[in-house]
Amino acid sequence: MRRRLEAMSDTPHTTSAQPAEPAPGMRAPLSAIDVLAFVCEMFAIVSLSLWGFTMFPFAWNILTGLGAPAAAILVWALFVSPRAVFAVHPFVRAIVELLVYASATVAWWMMGNAWIGLGFGIVAVTVGVIAGRRRIA
Repeated sequence: MRRRLEAMSDTPHTTSAQPAEPAPGMRAPLSAIDVLAFVCEMFAIVSLSLWGFTMFPFAWNILTGLGAPAAAILVWALFVSPRAVFAVHPFVRAIVELLVYASATVAWWMMGNAWIGLGFGIVAVTVGVIAGRRRIA
């Protein structure tokens, strides 16, 4: 019996390989995908502002030039941001993110720059899919 207990004590103590959580008040380091996602967000907001200021006559251009990006920022802050006001299912978050990107893509198409819109749409959706898969995993 004693020999059996000694053999058991010689085995190394192992724990499950869980990813290390950052300490309270600390944030996980940023990756290249996080930076690309931020650049896509900023490009979408600037695109909506540019669309609003250039596509409408005076008075309406000020309203849409400030209102369209403000609406996108509000929706982003409520549902998509890392510190979102409402905690939603990841698929709802992806749909909201896709709607903001799609609105910026349509804005470029309406301004007569379909290739810029198409390129932005492809890059934004690719970055969004990669970032979303990382969040789910």
